[in-house]
Amino acid sequence: MKEEKIIYFEDYREQENTKLLLEAVKDYCEKNGIKDVVIASTRGLTARLASQVLPTAEYNVVIVTHECWFRDVKQEFDEKLREELKSKGYKFVTAAHAMGGVDRAVRNKLGGYTPGDLIATTLRMFSEGMKVAVEITCMAADAGMIPIDREVVAVAGTGRGADTAIVLEPKPSKRIFDTKIKKILAKPLY
Repeated sequence: MKEEKIIYFEDYREQENTKLLLEAVKDYCEKNGIKDVVIASTRGLTARLASQVLPTAEYNVVIVTHECWFRDVKQEFDEKLREELKSKGYKFVTAAHAMGGVDRAVRNKLGGYTPGDLIATTLRMFSEGMKVAVEITCMAADAGMIPIDREVVAVAGTGRGADTAIVLEPKPSKRIFDTKIKKILAKPLY
């Protein structure tokens, strides 16, 4: 038996949680030898804070943004910030969402639910961030940005900022059911 701490955020939509969470992630990674961190960031807030806590000299940090045209604009992530972070060694993935993409097109055009909808809804039983954390690691694996044979940490959230962090052994989207969620480091308390 092994006991470990889980952080539960009561105010899960608070952006202030993000820095606390990222510092806890860094501490966990240092203690457990994890070098790969995947972070969801829509507009750039979480990515900017991550760059202050997780230096690329020590970590392979992959920032996963919304796909282009997700909200009827080409890209929500601040382009100047993207270039600044890329110049510092941060990696980016901007691609169709692993649980959306073509599935979303089928649902929107023909109605009904798709396999991606069922997976996403099941993960949301833990939290929105849990669904996003699994999804972004699939996307990062699909892009070849992270290993699929060892543990990584994924950071995501509900709305703006981050409130969820998990340790998992990711797999590409075509093998999503082989993904192993090993630990929950933090999640909202709802």
